[in-house]
Amino acid sequence: MAQATLAPDLQRPAPYGRTQTQREPALKEVHILWITAGLGCDGDSVSITGASNPSIEDVMLGAVPGLPKVHLHNPVLAYEVGDEFMEPFHQALRGELDNFVVVVEGSIPNENLSGEGYWAAMGVDRKTGQPFKTTDWISGLARNALAVIGAGTCATYGGIHAMAGNPTGCMGLQDFLGHNWKSKAGLPIVNVPGCPVQPDNFMETLLYLLRQLAGLAPMIPLDEEGRPKWLFDFTVHEGCDRAAYYETSDFAKEYGSRKCLVKLGCWGPVVQCNVPKRGWIGGIGGCPNVGGICIGCTMPGFPDKFMPFMDEPPGSRISSSLITPYGMLIRNLRKVTHATLNKEPRWRHNEQSLTTGYHPQ
Repeated sequence: MAQATLAPDLQRPAPYGRTQTQREPALKEVHILWITAGLGCDGDSVSITGASNPSIEDVMLGAVPGLPKVHLHNPVLAYEVGDEFMEPFHQALRGELDNFVVVVEGSIPNENLSGEGYWAAMGVDRKTGQPFKTTDWISGLARNALAVIGAGTCATYGGIHAMAGNPTGCMGLQDFLGHNWKSKAGLPIVNVPGCPVQPDNFMETLLYLLRQLAGLAPMIPLDEEGRPKWLFDFTVHEGCDRAAYYETSDFAKEYGSRKCLVKLGCWGPVVQCNVPKRGWIGGIGGCPNVGGICIGCTMPGFPDKFMPFMDEPPGSRISSSLITPYGMLIRNLRKVTHATLNKEPRWRHNEQSLTTGYHPQ
């Protein structure tokens, strides 16, 4: 396969008014090498099948204008098996596959702690006949990848498997490759956390990167933790339908209530996540939307810094206490205003006199 040359204006979108037919795309074909051999549950691969904006089918079948042709190699979704499935990974490792994006799913173990064995592997090393360690795949493929994406909290920050007391020394991509790592296209590691990842969040990020690699989008905007800013730049609380109850210090005391869940253990006021606003599939679902508390699964400190779950967060005890007198005052004032606004104006009556205040000239 011929080497595709990235457009010099990779970080700048095409001028308005220029059509795709007037401009040769920088990238005509790209392979997505998806590694699920980290410590995980394959939940992120399953999750993306529910995406609709765009769907995985739209990206694969070329239904999105301007995208290069995409070949997806994901062990959960592939119909190839054995050596046939593994061949593109080996080709990329040998330098025979020029244009590819690496997606990592699952926590990355510290193989320096594995002793004579290994923690995680995918396929077989064709030279030695031994299992090919996941860490060796990531290190080898990252050298020539156009981009590296972490799918889900395990791959981005370590997640459940990286909890205190774990024997594997699990970590996320930035800890493994380095926080200043850049791809050969100049892209930093892109993290799309979630346990599992919200399907449209991941597919929208992948779409952005594919358009950028095709020279049709500017540099992807990321926050300090590598998350796409437009998806993770605001909190659960800011998009939650229950937030108005917090303002009036009206908190749920049991599950099933439609009120604010902070006192039941919800971390929404400080967690960066758009699920309450976006929903889960087709705009439906999402933790607080269906009565569940936010446990902070999109955050680098998850899960250790959010435990014990279902216990009121320390910060909320202070903030909810401070807001109580204000909330009670606001609630009572609004009751007065509500009662006033719930009555029709006095001039609406079936009497002989006109009392609207109108005076004929």
